[in-house]
Amino acid sequence: MLALGLVLAVAGAGAFAATPAYDEAADAKAQIRAGLAEARRANVPVLVVFGANWCPDCRVLDLSFKEGASARLIREHFRVVKVDVGRFDRNVDIARAYGVPLKQGIPAVAVLSPSGQVVYTTKSGELADARSLGDQGIHDFFTKVAAKTR
Repeated sequence: MLALGLVLAVAGAGAFAATPAYDEAADAKAQIRAGLAEARRANVPVLVVFGANWCPDCRVLDLSFKEGASARLIREHFRVVKVDVGRFDRNVDIARAYGVPLKQGIPAVAVLSPSGQVVYTTKSGELADARSLGDQGIHDFFTKVAAKTR
């Protein structure tokens, strides 16, 4: 947790801008279809992550998927699809369809079975304060989610 915090403190917001976490031009529905196809082959659920590049907590969560305690867990138990919500003016229909209340905060997630059924969603902004959760808190959260979706 300390290492992730130090990386974030040193990197600052500028480093995140160089490599955006969310593809703002992506066709989210096509990405979800591709994620589901991959999930069926691997027999794992799809983790649909709703967020935005301007959101510091979204960037922290994205970084935790790449390094730290959560990276291996996420890689082994999910196929990740990141959906950009802009300033809550993009892809909100997708979040709504999966029962994800974006007004509770981002990042927010929906977990889909390989067949596309919703098996879990954040309902009360559980990840909206990812910076305070830290690496271990994010890991603990997704450990519980992985157990619920098996």
